[in-house]
Amino acid sequence: MISINVSGEFKSLCPDFAGAAILAKVVNTPYCEPLWREINSISEQYKQTGVIEEIKKHPAIEATRMAYKRFGKDPNRYRPSAEALCRRILRDIPLYQIDTLVDIINLVSIKTGYSIGGFDVDKISGNVLTLGVGTTGEPYEGIGKGLLNIEGLPVYRDKVGGIGTPTSDNERTKISVETKYLLAIINGYDGPEGLPGAVQYMQSLLQQYASSDGGDVFYF
Repeated sequence: MISINVSGEFKSLCPDFAGAAILAKVVNTPYCEPLWREINSISEQYKQTGVIEEIKKHPAIEATRMAYKRFGKDPNRYRPSAEALCRRILRDIPLYQIDTLVDIINLVSIKTGYSIGGFDVDKISGNVLTLGVGTTGEPYEGIGKGLLNIEGLPVYRDKVGGIGTPTSDNERTKISVETKYLLAIINGYDGPEGLPGAVQYMQSLLQQYASSDGGDVFYF
């Protein structure tokens, strides 16, 4: 079982933060056609109603951006992942198709505005994660981004180092088609109110598309 601690420094800078974690046994696949029908349908609906200038005003995204500013990070340069996904849709840039688990996480981010970390549990060092703030020169290899400057970014760390930020997760603990146990962390910088709905939505997708019972949930 994984537990998550929130550092005092993080709490002082972001007192409204609340998180939810799902730990689930899963069967991942390279591609899931019915999932992508759902993703494409929701994307088309979003194109009809969304306005690119309004994305950053979504409560969950706005709260994440405000947290970045409190930590000293420019959210226009290091965009939270939920914002980046929504911008791709409205700019008519195809969403990345990675694998079923990552695609599920991205769909939940698009629907809820939450930036969500997804990790292969077997690649996490130790069973305790700590949520803190990135430091100067801290080594971190973002997925598909190379070395990432995480100074001033919220960061989850295991025994070895950083594994996840709202901008990008780390190559070291990333999900693959071989992933058997998923840890998904939903980051509520605007507080706990919307988290149960996001958790239920992700659990339903895991049940439909990843042969999961929905897993265990804990809030922190």
